Amino acid sequence: MFTFLLVVHAIIAAALVTVILMQKSEGGGLGMGGSPSGLMSARGAADFLTRATSVLATVFVCMSIALAFIAAHRQSQTIDTSLARTPPAAAPLAPAQDAVPNAPADNGSVPLQR
Repeated sequence: MFTFLLVVHAIIAAALVTVILMQKSEGGGLGMGGSPSGLMSARGAADFLTRATSVLATVFVCMSIALAFIAAHRQSQTIDTSLARTPPAAAPLAPAQDAVPNAPADNGSVPLQR
């Protein structure tokens, strides 16, 4: 249900953008020629686009509120662990040396003399 409403919301948003972009900035509507009265005259188109914009904007806001409410109250049964960090692997222990206990290790360095 949520996915369906989300798709409908995206379609409403695309229609709202389309209707807004069809309007002239100075309020002339589509600016099509034709009879002075009727739906597709300059004034009729502007009135239609203005009404369509207000209806689509109202539906868009109501759908946004409804989707937010549904998303907040959804019960998810699974936990997404795709972003969980894994602890770093433990460093391997150094192998035991076969040297005499408490004997200095021979690492090829020369001891300091005083």
